[in-house]
Amino acid sequence: MKFFALMFVVLIAALQSPLWFGKGGWLRVHEISRDVDEQRAHNESLRERNAVVAAEVHDLKQGYEAIEERARYSLNLIKPDETFVQITEPVPSPALPQAARAPR
Repeated sequence: MKFFALMFVVLIAALQSPLWFGKGGWLRVHEISRDVDEQRAHNESLRERNAVVAAEVHDLKQGYEAIEERARYSLNLIKPDETFVQITEPVPSPALPQAARAPR
């Protein structure tokens, strides 16, 4: 009787192994599901980037303001009747050590 019980357990294990470890097993399904979720998140970020680029293309096609703004900031272009003024921040000098500041 113990022989039949052992054979039954071995038979069930042999039938269950493809379900867990086979090509279409639960572990593989879990891996693929995780990969699909990652790909969906990546696709969503690409959709957002595409929407930004599409809006920029639309602005460039519709009017000259976007083209002018891009030329001003990217190429530093100015109109013929404008005066260009650039304000820069002073670069701080490195601090001297205490010993160098004190008179001797």
